[in-house]
Amino acid sequence: MAKTNGNYESMVVLSVKDGEEAVEALVAKFRSLIESNAELTGVDEWGKRKLAYDINYESEGYYVIFTFSSKPDFPAELTRVLNITDGVLRSIVISKD
Repeated sequence: MAKTNGNYESMVVLSVKDGEEAVEALVAKFRSLIESNAELTGVDEWGKRKLAYDINYESEGYYVIFTFSSKPDFPAELTRVLNITDGVLRSIVISKD
């Protein structure tokens, strides 16, 4: 049975302590990672928001939602990369199917 593409969404909260350029670089990095492994259907940048509680002594984070369609093995790889990238405070990848 062939693997079919599924629809996924990833919410990422980025650190703002290193400035706007660092945030833009991380958004570009994840955008290109998703585009090279999946079909990116949307990027919704919510911008800087106050966090409900401090994470690593930071009270604000930059929220970005990536919507994409990919093979079922890519979300695990994306999660792995998000977890080891400096500047990512929190992230989650969910299946929309």
